[in-house]
Amino acid sequence: MSSLKVFTAFSVLCLAHSVSLPGQEGPKGAAPNTAARPKLVVGIAIDQMRWDYLHRFSHQFGEGGFKRMLGEGFTCDSTFINHLPSATAVGHATVFTGSVPAIHGITGNDWRDQATGKNVYCVEDETVTTIGSQSDEGKMSPRNLLVTTVTDELRLATNFRSKVVGVSLKDRAAILPAGHSATAAYWFDDLSGGFVSSTYYMKEAPQWLTDFNGRNVGAELVKGDWHLAQPLDKYTQSSPDDVPWEGKSGKETAPVFPHEIAAAYRLKKEVIRTTPFGNTLTLLCAQAAVEGHQLGQGTDTDFLTINCASTDYVGHKYGPNSLEIEDVYYRLDRDLESFFAFLDGKVGKGNYLVFLTADHAVAHNIGFMQEHKLPAGDFNVTDAVKLVNEKVQKATGIEKVILGVDNSTISFDMKKIEEAAADFERIKTIAADVLRQFPGVLFVVDTSRAGEATVPEPLKTMIVNGYNSRRVGALQVILNSGWMRTGKTGTTHGAWNPYDTHIPLLFMGWGVKHGSSARVVHMQDIAPTVANLLRIQMPSGCVGESIVEVLER
Repeated sequence: MSSLKVFTAFSVLCLAHSVSLPGQEGPKGAAPNTAARPKLVVGIAIDQMRWDYLHRFSHQFGEGGFKRMLGEGFTCDSTFINHLPSATAVGHATVFTGSVPAIHGITGNDWRDQATGKNVYCVEDETVTTIGSQSDEGKMSPRNLLVTTVTDELRLATNFRSKVVGVSLKDRAAILPAGHSATAAYWFDDLSGGFVSSTYYMKEAPQWLTDFNGRNVGAELVKGDWHLAQPLDKYTQSSPDDVPWEGKSGKETAPVFPHEIAAAYRLKKEVIRTTPFGNTLTLLCAQAAVEGHQLGQGTDTDFLTINCASTDYVGHKYGPNSLEIEDVYYRLDRDLESFFAFLDGKVGKGNYLVFLTADHAVAHNIGFMQEHKLPAGDFNVTDAVKLVNEKVQKATGIEKVILGVDNSTISFDMKKIEEAAADFERIKTIAADVLRQFPGVLFVVDTSRAGEATVPEPLKTMIVNGYNSRRVGALQVILNSGWMRTGKTGTTHGAWNPYDTHIPLLFMGWGVKHGSSARVVHMQDIAPTVANLLRIQMPSGCVGESIVEVLER
């Protein structure tokens, strides 16, 4: 039995049955909607989930999680990201706005402001403070997002009677999907080991959240350390346990099971992020939020957004072919089964609509690829920057002209360039010529002229869709297949290649027929499809198109 099942009954009994957040819940006692809508929409993003995991790990799945969605719902098998970079904040913003970074403005988890040179975190907001902890991890809001989300549009469509709540271990993955006008967003706090929010949403933590945090669920989940959930011979899709390209945790001498996380958690609560129990904790908090905010219990449709982020933390450290990842998906499937059963009981089967996707996928470890004679390599960005700086200094006299490499784009020190009255076009040309000769570099594109670049589709469109002149550097560096910036262990994502951009997309429940389609659709098509199902306006920056196959009743 999954940890989520064990805690569900306990959570339901202990939680308060309602919560009122001043200024957020909207008018009371309103008439029911005239439009036919579900009681609740649940948008789930599995962090770093590749599309092929649905089939690669199918032997690990029970009947009530991923297989239930595949068996009852509608599957879009050719769903792709078509912007750069393929990163967490960008993905969440795109899924829920139906827009692209060029328009919605979330061009990375962080970016460099091209006017000031300052590094900006995607949801940072110094005007707000933390709710639920003494840490600074709550100084966050969606203010850097430039357009509305489908969750905002639901609030608008119901005169703000609908409640919208976002939950994730990651602040950005709770905040951006929930939108500007959300009832609340909650994320994990490494200091306290509980979930927090910010004064952007509320003046004080609701009682249900205080109660949930007070039970110290995380400590209970990790107390038995992390052992494989099944006998070793059941894990048929993984490399051997001890391989040199996987990362180690804490004081481990090798990246092998069992992972002794209980003692490490007592010292650093963030340890739970890189275990399957972070997903369990997130879904338990989501259940608590459904109870606490009474989502799906009113006359208007409510919306819950969930990001399961431990898949990303584990994936970065160990890689797609690890025992750790296979075990994480075995356990996540059981947690989803428990969560759907909870929704069946609380909201009613057929009364809620759920969609499941990913914010991005991931590449195999460089070491794994090379071990199997597949193309891959480590791009040495430090050496590349040093060489560009040297060449530009020799040509113009400007020292250290590069401010930074952010999301595979090069940002230049415009202040130095202007003071020297130097020709910026010449500097970009010098830099691009140097970079093109560097090992692992496939293309270097002037982002302001990407539409004219001699690069094939879909690359050209992806660069254009990712380019916001205020938040993206002047040169985009595209690496060869399998090349990345990781070092000797772990892996990452962010590239245009299918291993980073082919993501799952499944719809299930209210208004959805069973079926599948292999037609190519894109991440930005999700929001207008949901908007169409709900009979509400699509978000303000939406460039996606409704997936008509999902809408056929």
